[in-house]
Amino acid sequence: MRKGYTFTRHFDLETRQHELMGLDLGEGVPRRTLILGVALFATWCGALVLIFGAPSKYTFSAYMLPPLIIAVLGAQRNRRVDRRRNLTCWALTWRYVTSGHRPLINGGRRAAERSEWIPVRARWGDRIDKLLDLPGFGGLEPLLSGENKPAPAASPVRLDARARMYGPDRVWHARKKAGLTDKKTSRPSRKAKV
Repeated sequence: MRKGYTFTRHFDLETRQHELMGLDLGEGVPRRTLILGVALFATWCGALVLIFGAPSKYTFSAYMLPPLIIAVLGAQRNRRVDRRRNLTCWALTWRYVTSGHRPLINGGRRAAERSEWIPVRARWGDRIDKLLDLPGFGGLEPLLSGENKPAPAASPVRLDARARMYGPDRVWHARKKAGLTDKKTSRPSRKAKV
């Protein structure tokens, strides 16, 4: 039995920022982490400043620690799927838990109806029972335990295909009708593509 190996993971070169506005960063910070951190700091701190105002010495940690932790841990490679970063896996998990996933039907030719999506109970599994057992969460039972209605059945598709076999004379006539033969020699044209 043959075995295949993927070597592209070994060629992943991480770019590093060694200097930032004249400040020497030593061995350098990975640029992906730096860009993610700047975006998170700007969003998080900007939102908190607009809502609560400037940070005090007591709230400074709430302004700075969450984006720092998310940037450092989120930019690391995931242990289970080494081609993805942790932040990508967290986002995919959050999306799956909250909104489910839209199934592909017939190769994407038809959009899935809401009743064909995976229900909340199936996505969350036993965690729903543990959540509903907590005090104060019993009122969420109608929302979390409702099963989706089955999809309505469409009309049946009739398959009445018949096999036909055409001889060379019919094929020649069809090619001649389509203009795929030379008029002068009545032979197949070399320019024609079959």
